[in-house]
Amino acid sequence: MANLSGFNANSVEPAVGFDPLPSGKYVAAVTNSEMKPTKAGNGNYLELTLEIVEGECKGRKVWARLNLENANAVTVQIARAELSAICRATGVLEPRDSVELHNIPMQITVKQKTRPDTGEITNEVRGFAKRETGQAATATQAKSSTPPWRRNG
Repeated sequence: MANLSGFNANSVEPAVGFDPLPSGKYVAAVTNSEMKPTKAGNGNYLELTLEIVEGECKGRKVWARLNLENANAVTVQIARAELSAICRATGVLEPRDSVELHNIPMQITVKQKTRPDTGEITNEVRGFAKRETGQAATATQAKSSTPPWRRNG
């Protein structure tokens, strides 16, 4: 049993369930990272908590799990490639600790997938890239909105 004296549900907004994020690109930052053992106990994975920092989904979280220590060499190779993409996206090319990747906005690609064990739709982070800066985003928009016959060059 736990003592809950002093708690009044009338003074706290109730928790609401979240549907999975729609597939797409989001600006997010790593807010937490932790090395955890795999279910099989034969390796470890780096779990990254990514929080959306812009747009209508701001504040929502997704997780990435990088199997950096695993008996399967291909699994490790994939995880190391993902870590490389995260490092390049954040500009931290030689991190000594995962905390160095925290709170640096980057662009992530989120996909929806169906869990085979439960049939539940969940999110999976499938890509990491540098965040488009305001100037680069404006230049891209200007190029796409200007007809080819009106562009210089």
